[in-house]
Amino acid sequence: MQYDLCVVGAGSGGFGAALSAARAGLRVLVIEKSNHIGGNANRCGVNCWEPVAGATGYPQEIYHRLRSIPLAAAVYGYGRHFLWDGRDAFPGGEHVIYPYRDYPDTLRRHGIGSLAKSPAFAKQKLFGVIFEPAVYESMLRQMLAETGMCDIEFLSWVKEVRMKDGHVSDAVLNDGSRVEASYFIDGTGDGELCRLAGCRMTIGEEAKDVYGEPSAPDAPTERINAATLIFRLTRKELPGIDPIPAYVSDEPLPDECWWQPNYSFASTYFYPNGDRNVNMLPTMAGQEYMQLGHEKAYIECRKRAYAWFRFVQNAYPEFRRYRIHSFSPSIGVREGYRVITDYVLTENDILKGFSKDVPEDRIAIADHAFDRHGEKGGARELDAPFPIPFRCLIPKGCKNLLIACRGAGFSSIAASSSRLSRTLMQLGQAAGNACSIAKRHGAPLPEIDPSELRNVLRGQNVQLDLNE
Repeated sequence: MQYDLCVVGAGSGGFGAALSAARAGLRVLVIEKSNHIGGNANRCGVNCWEPVAGATGYPQEIYHRLRSIPLAAAVYGYGRHFLWDGRDAFPGGEHVIYPYRDYPDTLRRHGIGSLAKSPAFAKQKLFGVIFEPAVYESMLRQMLAETGMCDIEFLSWVKEVRMKDGHVSDAVLNDGSRVEASYFIDGTGDGELCRLAGCRMTIGEEAKDVYGEPSAPDAPTERINAATLIFRLTRKELPGIDPIPAYVSDEPLPDECWWQPNYSFASTYFYPNGDRNVNMLPTMAGQEYMQLGHEKAYIECRKRAYAWFRFVQNAYPEFRRYRIHSFSPSIGVREGYRVITDYVLTENDILKGFSKDVPEDRIAIADHAFDRHGEKGGARELDAPFPIPFRCLIPKGCKNLLIACRGAGFSSIAASSSRLSRTLMQLGQAAGNACSIAKRHGAPLPEIDPSELRNVLRGQNVQLDLNE
């Protein structure tokens, strides 16, 4: 199989990369291990786009397409919150539909200072997007199909990569077929393609002396951001406390929380049809997820979710009107392996923002908090947005390979602020366009003109400066 571009992984970043390249006229092949596209935003229940600056490219286009379909998408904002109303009022944060808000209202997170101390700011400024995952995936497939330039191989993955002089020459898939392409983009989340290509990888927290980050530990640790199994609630006719199904556990689950001192709070979101999305914060520590592996972790997370919901139904009678409708097919993973790239974004870059030395090769902006789930103190909010350079997508020493996913060139701390679905889709949009520019000029990816890439992105409605 011969293509201009091979994208491995069809999550948010992989989709953005495939769409931008295909729209630019490149012949694109997408390799996806599952039978779905959309990644965490589809298979893992992360179909609640949190407020974030800069998400003005493909995410905005997707939102407007979804809004033309009844009950497919809406803008949400804060309702009740235990930080403002007390734990007796609600078991976490409640997000409700705001019918008179629109997409531009969702493009800000910074400036709140402290969620606990700023309920008025949160209710007036912080909005996001909620959408039906099945409709979302159908929309992504339709957008790729409209290009007439993109093929998708489902239930496929790369087993072997051949490199020569910094170039990926070809990739061998699980069925033994071989893919040749001028360019490759890793959208797998954990940098699976980059690992096979021999790129330098890292995982866990870097020590303070690596990047000079003020919040980094003195010595490296294995700690990674936590994971969550998101589930959906739907209304039932008669109120009551639901029994835990026998298939969930061989033994009765204890009433007390067994994996941490107390049951955690959760973020809940209303869908347009009245169902609720429940995101326990979190369900499992990142290290535990890595140790168990996905299959065992999923079984354990499901037990914890049922136990949590039983606790909530006992403590908060309003939830007795709901039952668990379904669990997401996969666990939402926030962090894993990351690639060492030509430039690694750090806590220092994020705190500096646009104050000075704004990178010429910026391809996206964001303003999500430093949000390391399960860490004492919770999210650490930002005062201003920050830029993300194109160099964060270029694995060191590589000429025709980019990474556009949460495994891109971020420190562990910076990754906690840069991992949102809409931000990653923007990175993918930049990566696909970069391949188009490189092919047009016959230049290696690290040598493309950043001003040309910026102009292309601005023409596609991508915000790259604060005043745009």
